[in-house]
Amino acid sequence: MTAMLASVNSVAEALLVLDAQVDIIDLKQPALGALGALENNLVTQIVAEIAGRCPVSATIGDLPMQPEPVFNAVTAMAATGVDYIKIGFFPGGDWLATVAKLARLTQQNHALIAVLFADTKPDFGVIQTLKEAGFTGVMLDTMDKSKGSLIRVMAKTDIGLFVRQARDAQLLCGLAGSLKLEDIAGLADWQPDYLGFRGALCLQHDRTGTLDRLSVVRIKQAIAACASPKKVKGNFA
Repeated sequence: MTAMLASVNSVAEALLVLDAQVDIIDLKQPALGALGALENNLVTQIVAEIAGRCPVSATIGDLPMQPEPVFNAVTAMAATGVDYIKIGFFPGGDWLATVAKLARLTQQNHALIAVLFADTKPDFGVIQTLKEAGFTGVMLDTMDKSKGSLIRVMAKTDIGLFVRQARDAQLLCGLAGSLKLEDIAGLADWQPDYLGFRGALCLQHDRTGTLDRLSVVRIKQAIAACASPKKVKGNFA
């Protein structure tokens, strides 16, 4: 069954989406970029408030793909107690060396999620490399939010290919990127493990603005409506 990930940036927002029974609470600061990070002490506080009632993921920020800074950021985030750590695979840098260094952390049972950006024409061949390095999952998102939702920057057939390759590698698979209510049915057909939202949950679809509980509930209900016993293949949690 496809799950719902809701991105939040405060204790209050985390408690709001928890009350709305979202499946994954994702911690990030949208004002700081595609995968802007919250301060580690705030992440620790939110994890304590959630107290195991819902899986929690967190981003490490929009960092260049260089082994040392990414490794250090992931190590620091792991100390907060989050269940999953999301790492943006931004263009340039040294992806292979970064993945190789992060394999040290997967060997310590840290659950790492690689985020590829659809609007940068990512090479899906990296999915097998991530599997071999012990990553837990892979996510397809967008880097430039001004370009519109995921389905506007990548062909649906390519999105489907991404999901199939992630499943073949037995990795958790997520889709996000300025997704809207009307995008859910089409993307749910590919049976990703989860769909991620921020802007669609906010007043006036402003991803840096205030969460709207009614919007959260509507998205949750729309995902649930797409569920079918014949489509159940896994869950992020």
